[in-house]
Amino acid sequence: MAVSTARQRRPPTADRGASSSLSDRYSKEDKGEKKEERVGVGWLLPALALGLLRHMSATSNIIHDCDEVFNYWEPLHYLLYKSGFQTWEYSSEFALRSYLYIFFHALVAGPASLIYSEEKVRVFYSVRLFLGLISTFTDTVLVVALSRKYGKRLAWYTLAMLCLTSGCFFASTSFLPSSFSMYAVTLSSALFLLQKYAMAVSVAAAGVIIGWPFSILVFLPITFYSLSRGGYKKVFLSGLLTSVLILAFSLLADYYCYGRWTSSVFNLVRYNVSGGGQSHLYGTEGPLFYFRNGFNNFNFCFILALLFLAILPIARKKYAPDLLIVVSPMYIWLAFMSLQAHKEERFLYPIYPLICIAATAVIDSFPDLFRDKYAVEDTLIVQIAKGLRPVFLGLILCASHSRTFSILNGYSAPLEIYKHLEHHGDAGTGSVLCVGSEWHRFPSSFFVPSYVSEVRWVDDGFRGLLPFPFNSSFGGMAAAPPYFNDKNKASGDQYLTDVEVCTFFVELDLKRPFPARGTDLSTWETLAAIPFLDRELSPATYRSFFIPYKWQEKNAPDGIDCVDTSHALIEDKTSWLH
Repeated sequence: MAVSTARQRRPPTADRGASSSLSDRYSKEDKGEKKEERVGVGWLLPALALGLLRHMSATSNIIHDCDEVFNYWEPLHYLLYKSGFQTWEYSSEFALRSYLYIFFHALVAGPASLIYSEEKVRVFYSVRLFLGLISTFTDTVLVVALSRKYGKRLAWYTLAMLCLTSGCFFASTSFLPSSFSMYAVTLSSALFLLQKYAMAVSVAAAGVIIGWPFSILVFLPITFYSLSRGGYKKVFLSGLLTSVLILAFSLLADYYCYGRWTSSVFNLVRYNVSGGGQSHLYGTEGPLFYFRNGFNNFNFCFILALLFLAILPIARKKYAPDLLIVVSPMYIWLAFMSLQAHKEERFLYPIYPLICIAATAVIDSFPDLFRDKYAVEDTLIVQIAKGLRPVFLGLILCASHSRTFSILNGYSAPLEIYKHLEHHGDAGTGSVLCVGSEWHRFPSSFFVPSYVSEVRWVDDGFRGLLPFPFNSSFGGMAAAPPYFNDKNKASGDQYLTDVEVCTFFVELDLKRPFPARGTDLSTWETLAAIPFLDRELSPATYRSFFIPYKWQEKNAPDGIDCVDTSHALIEDKTSWLH
């Protein structure tokens, strides 16, 4: 018996060549398709969509926090025009606020003030457009990074939320350090996903030092993982050099403005942490405040974002660890800030883009909740889950759109009413603008024309410390005036005692039983009134702002009735007049 072996006959050389060519061609095409998928969405469409929405925000956004006015717009106004209000934080004695942050925005405000001269309102909106441009850039980079890492659907859904959710719409053009930290969080997260680890850490350092020092907690996960992945020495040196360089500029800016060597970054941290800060003097809220606030600004998007950890076991292969690293600061920040007694809406700004990413990841994972990994085809319930993804996104965006335009329609009166002042230059140089209980809605000196020489507060019952004008006799920005304190105790000099010197008066008419100052028609003439929705009252109750104009015969040219002229100027610009 013979043992034999056999093998399959080899194909002819031509056949082998064709097979090899087909294999090579398939491999190259396959690689090309994969490479195309990794490229993700382009830059143009996200930039255009975000640019349009950020332009809308810059031109229509209200001022949500009086700190934005008195701690940032007013110092900027003083740098440009040598007039403006100073808060106790800017007293040289305390030096809690960074002038480097103000100088950064002066790069745009300075040239704008030269171009527009006395049209200060245009300078105001130029800075806002600059903020919108920064937000457009950082958000666009994030969308592109998400598309290259996780696909186009996740990127497009995130883009929609960044554009239309109320929180992002309002925070994107607010002149606040927390908004600057939000830009830095967005860009740092994008660079991390793009594996630019050294750059991600450098951006994080800029966000902490130029923006808000406490936002360092938001950057910790990305920083630690960047150090481990991107080469410890390279990433560490990048972050260190960036931090040292920016801190040096911060020290120089503070020295120039405060007139002494000091660090506003260190002073702020010391005041709030080791110095036993008194931030609770400015209001406290319960532990659920940020959860209610998050729902107000993001509706169901916020709830879905909180569920990200719940869907992670199902979508672990898709999102862990990178997206988990990016999103995890949301939970850290919410937990930390909820433990603090003093709470404000703007404190959540740094995590706003992370809320959008987390919610989008949950929506994108809807089908995964019902998918059988052994099934060849999708079941009916999986197909339904796929169809629900755009439905949920649409509901979130519709609710956000409704809230955004309701706020713009109901609360824009403070910005709009002050714009009427530019039509009343006939009042004459040296006019005095008086503000009563509405001091916290003062939209900044950018809305006060140059013929108004002074803005004064009138006592309407507030017993906290109010801002004072920068006083050049005390040293201007380097001043440490004696009337400032860190206990929120009112100064005896903060109110105007003689209302008779007021040329204009701004007040809120609440239709109370007792008359408002502006109702004395023998002394005041109502120049403008705009419907206003008071946050503390019923949503259906509209109120009105007034600019009463006190008649001063010396300001009236011979033969001209200034009051009639004022009516003619405003008539087409207001809802109704007294």
